[in-house]
Order: sequence, then structure tokens, then C-alpha cells
Amino acid sequence: MPTPTMEDYIEQIYLLIETKGYARVSAIAEALQVKPSSVTKMVQKLDRDDYLNYEKYQGLILTAKGKKIGKRLVYRHELLEQFLHIIGVDDENIYRDVEGIEHHLSWNSIDRIGDLVQYFEEDSDRQKALEQTRNKLEKS
Repeated sequence: MPTPTMEDYIEQIYLLIETKGYARVSAIAEALQVKPSSVTKMVQKLDRDDYLNYEKYQGLILTAKGKKIGKRLVYRHELLEQFLHIIGVDDENIYRDVEGIEHHLSWNSIDRIGDLVQYFEEDSDRQKALEQTRNKLEKS
């Protein structure tokens, strides 16, 4: 299992490859706001652990294992953003909150949050009822 830091790198590499078609050390460093030397060390570790293939001064590619985990990590992040939006968290807090909690939830919890998001998205009246309840409680 990757560590939370490894997960952040895999998720970012996956996103870069999906959006740009490639991921380079400099782009990863910029996206994660870390030094390129830190990225190089982590990329080498991810290569040793078979999450990606890396050649010095070249781009890198995710292995099948890395792609699978990267896709799941992006799903987790997007799902938590949806969930926090549905329950009424202010937009300016959502990203920071997701970053703070995403590594601390089990995949079982993520799956149950997915069920709840689907429940609310299937019927807009459910979302309206939740919002009415929230408004009523805030006024008390």
C-alpha cells in the first residue's frame, strides 16, 4: 500500500498524464509545490515499488498497478469534493478539507460516501430537503 505522500504523487502523475499526455519532474514539482529533487527521489521510489517506470531526464509512465491506483485516487478526491458540496460545505473550503481527510478514510468509507452521493444525486428533492434541514438548524 502506498503512503499518503506516495498517493499524492501517484494522483498528480495520473492527472498530468490524463490532461497533458505526459508527466515530467518539473510539472509534478510545480503541481505539488515541492522541489524537483524531492520529486526525483519519490519518482525513483515509485519506480522501485512498480507504480511507474522512470528513466532519468526522460518522462515517466505509470505501470498498470500505478494507473489503477491513480484512477482510484482521483475518483476518491472527486467523490469527496462532491460529497462536501452536497452537504453544504463552502466552496472555498472544499479543496483544503478534501486534502485533509482523503488519506484518513478507509476504502469502505469511501464506497459508503459514494452510495450517499448517488442517493442524493438520483433525486434533487433529497438535496433540497437536506438544504432545508441545514438552514433550519442554522437558524436555531
